[in-house]
Amino acid sequence: MNESPPRSLLPSGLRDALPPEAGAEARAVGRLLEVFHANAYERVDPPLVEFERSLLDGPGEAVSPQTFRLMDPVSQRMMGLRTDITPQVARIAATRLAQAPRPLRLSYAGHVLRVRGSQLRPERQFVQVGAELVGAPAPGADVEAVVLAAEALGAVGINDVSVDLSLPTLVPAICREIGLAEDEARRARVALDRKDPAALSGLGEETRTLLTALLEAAGPATDAIGRLKVLPFLDRTRRMCDELQQTVERVAAAAPGLNLTVDPVEFRGMEYQTGVSFTVFTPRVHSEIGRGGRYELDTGESATGFTLFMDALARALPAPEPERLVYVPFGAPSEASTRLRADGWRTLQGLSAVDDDMAEARRLRCGHVLRDDAPVEVS
Repeated sequence: MNESPPRSLLPSGLRDALPPEAGAEARAVGRLLEVFHANAYERVDPPLVEFERSLLDGPGEAVSPQTFRLMDPVSQRMMGLRTDITPQVARIAATRLAQAPRPLRLSYAGHVLRVRGSQLRPERQFVQVGAELVGAPAPGADVEAVVLAAEALGAVGINDVSVDLSLPTLVPAICREIGLAEDEARRARVALDRKDPAALSGLGEETRTLLTALLEAAGPATDAIGRLKVLPFLDRTRRMCDELQQTVERVAAAAPGLNLTVDPVEFRGMEYQTGVSFTVFTPRVHSEIGRGGRYELDTGESATGFTLFMDALARALPAPEPERLVYVPFGAPSEASTRLRADGWRTLQGLSAVDDDMAEARRLRCGHVLRDDAPVEVS
């Protein structure tokens, strides 16, 4: 006879968040949002589900393959569960807040659900926390986004971040300028993204030399910018590299301790971005903990923002300090608990009399017990 799966079994890529990790993640989300708020970013909270047409318009088109779909029984229209909150914020900025003064600063936090995870990040449901700056010119907006991401991560104890800047539109622009056919341009882009110069064989010698030099330009920001400056770019691609250089210089001035690198050919995960983009790493985890960059709204308005991935970021958080949890014996005056909470303690109220308050506090994993109106450490 077939046995039914245990009730605790969840689909691949989904999990229950349990104490103390769930609490630590929630507190980190709150702290990140506080930093955004302190920098004048106002909170928005879009719905988990939207009509497919609006959810996958504009920037949302790039995440269409990752979107779960369902039929709305009320409207009989197809709906999608969001895989990325950025397109929703772009929709809000272009419609509900179209008349709001620019630059418009918005922040958000919420769950997303994706069809597939990745090898490094197998989670399919996780929390995104981020900020979007709409209607501000480059490179100032790009600089603010990078610096704000670093500041927010520092506020939750992650100070060893590095930011890898890229230009996802650079390789396509170069391919157009040197006249590569569509299939050649596609092959060149795949080869560069895979960091495989051997796959450039078959292209002209000058083309191979230029693209290989572009591939080799990746590295510490100052060195990479120096290599890019000597490459024979034409006007449009030269301007793109100049803008990248200005961003690097201004970020370095605003956040001197921030580790900056450049990878001019990176584009995976940045398909809808139109300018300087960036990925945030920390040596504490193997995957990226955030991504950001410049993109365009459906209205043609430019925006810059970033998203932090709480599934990866939670693994990088420093170990929490021991809980200040006090066991309050049954019958203790309520004023004592109120005073303790006002002083920053957490209180666990006993609901019935026990023989040994100290043993009960230990059983419930409390570090202290209330005695004579004062917390006493559990022995």
